[in-house]
Amino acid sequence: MAQPKQERAEQTRRALLTAAAEVFDEFGYAGASITRILKRAGVTAGALYFHFGSKEDLAKAVMNSQPETLVPLLAAGGLQRLIDLTLVWSWQLQRDPLLRAGVRLTNEQASIDGSLNADPYENFRGIMVGCLHEALESGELQPGVDPAVVAEFVVAACTGMQMYSNVVSGRRDLPERTQQMWNLILPGLAVPSVITRAETSPARGSALMP
Repeated sequence: MAQPKQERAEQTRRALLTAAAEVFDEFGYAGASITRILKRAGVTAGALYFHFGSKEDLAKAVMNSQPETLVPLLAAGGLQRLIDLTLVWSWQLQRDPLLRAGVRLTNEQASIDGSLNADPYENFRGIMVGCLHEALESGELQPGVDPAVVAEFVVAACTGMQMYSNVVSGRRDLPERTQQMWNLILPGLAVPSVITRAETSPARGSALMP
């Protein structure tokens, strides 16, 4: 039976996104040529420009795909879901080219088209705000905690933390640094009973990996 056209198109788009992520991860935006991406994906230029109007559009798609590498692996709710998001992120950055490329391009984006796009950060902030609102409604947070403020802080903390970890260890110590971050901020964020049961260890993040 012939493969449905829509399914083939989605497979081609996914192949392009994966290949582009691998090339962007290895060479950065400036060093990633369309020719190299096409060769890696095994598709024609026509297929690329059918799905993405330009190299810039492809790079933006990679940047905005970061949550797709993490959210499907999460099962918990509330504050634990937020913690799990960062734990899985700390492991996936070591193994998933799509996430790594998204992070690299987000940092290099001024070289893409001269403009700065906060969407990759805002996407994560929105997910985190959702987790924190659920935690607030469940009585997990201390009085006066603002989900939006906490989410912005965690996004900023993780951004700086992964950059530092990349320099000093190639991100190998990022899961441990993520645990340290939660050990520092949970006392000012969660009620005592939640602090007691919250799981922040690198082993939990590793166990959530596919």
